[in-house]
Amino acid sequence: MDAATTTWTNEDIISDAIGRGADMALGSGKDGWCLSRWRQFVGSYDLPALPDPTFVVHIAGKKVKTWQRDGWSENPSIPGCATIVPAGQPTGWLVDGELDVVTLSISSGELKATAARDQFSRMRFAFTDPLGVALTRQVLGELYSPQTDERTVYVGALVNALKAHMLRGAIGATAPAFPTADFSAYRIHNVMNAILKNPEGDHSLEAMAADAGLTSSHFCRVFKKATGTTPHQYVMKARLDRAQDLLTSSDLSIATIADQLGFTSQSHFTRAFRQYSGQTPSGWRQTVQ
Repeated sequence: MDAATTTWTNEDIISDAIGRGADMALGSGKDGWCLSRWRQFVGSYDLPALPDPTFVVHIAGKKVKTWQRDGWSENPSIPGCATIVPAGQPTGWLVDGELDVVTLSISSGELKATAARDQFSRMRFAFTDPLGVALTRQVLGELYSPQTDERTVYVGALVNALKAHMLRGAIGATAPAFPTADFSAYRIHNVMNAILKNPEGDHSLEAMAADAGLTSSHFCRVFKKATGTTPHQYVMKARLDRAQDLLTSSDLSIATIADQLGFTSQSHFTRAFRQYSGQTPSGWRQTVQ
């Protein structure tokens, strides 16, 4: 059967494109959604147009880029990011290593409201979404616990909450009247966006906590609950991802890259890079070149 056949579901098409089935999947025909977990696939993939819009949550693993008009996206998706793939749009993906993502497909029939249709009219790649990530992690935690009738009801309620968030979350996040005086997910979004945009910046714990309007200890707890990682680990991962890009696309010396990305020394950078990628910076550069 042709993968573009309209009777195929999103999950059928994704499985065919990557050459393996979902690690876990559940769905609700009544509520019009299907949630799947995909793990451990590496390489570049061309994904045909999907019949239904999809919300992708990057749970763990390496960075991912998407094909844009003139090449692979400059800024990658990393754990803690989300992506919206509209129906009817072919996409290309470059996976840098082991990957762990969750997809939530929504029946196109659910998009009756004008606002919901607008939400999925274009692709939105690698935006920060602490609430979406937190809800997804909670769903996964429940799915791997002993099955009971109560758990089934609870998981359905969680996924429906994630679906509701998917349908209106980004709209709420950009509304002019979105609250900023008190702590909200909006402030965590700002901190994460600042790190991804400028990983080499001086992202001290005190400065990030101040930006979020929280004490340092409270900020650490909230940040880890939202992203699954500590603020320091998130900053370090963003810097090392940027280092991989610079080693691949520039002739800058390793010492210069270490200095630009805020490492205290070249030896500190080399130790961190080896722990993250399994290779030294020079070994990585030789491999990719």
